[in-house]
Amino acid sequence: MLYVILGQDRPGSLEHRMAARPAHLSRIETLRDAGRLVLAGPLPAVDSPDPGPAGFTGSLIVAEFPSLAEAEAWANADPYLTTGVFSEVRVHPFKRVLP
Repeated sequence: MLYVILGQDRPGSLEHRMAARPAHLSRIETLRDAGRLVLAGPLPAVDSPDPGPAGFTGSLIVAEFPSLAEAEAWANADPYLTTGVFSEVRVHPFKRVLP
């Protein structure tokens, strides 16, 4: 089943986000390489693809996992959460309708 993983950034976490980014992306690339990733990306804090020092408010991932528990375990081990970039992570089952 698909799950939405929504991480909420702590205020002022841009420096920590950039430091943890390579490890964060590596885990997402593993999902992609396994054919389990639908989409992933950051949520800019301002209406711009490059928010500069405004940074990001969080990240969104839609991926396939065997269960909600496994999606939550994966999300809870993400470097953005373990290094304090995210203040919280929410995981929701997702039913894709379109496209």
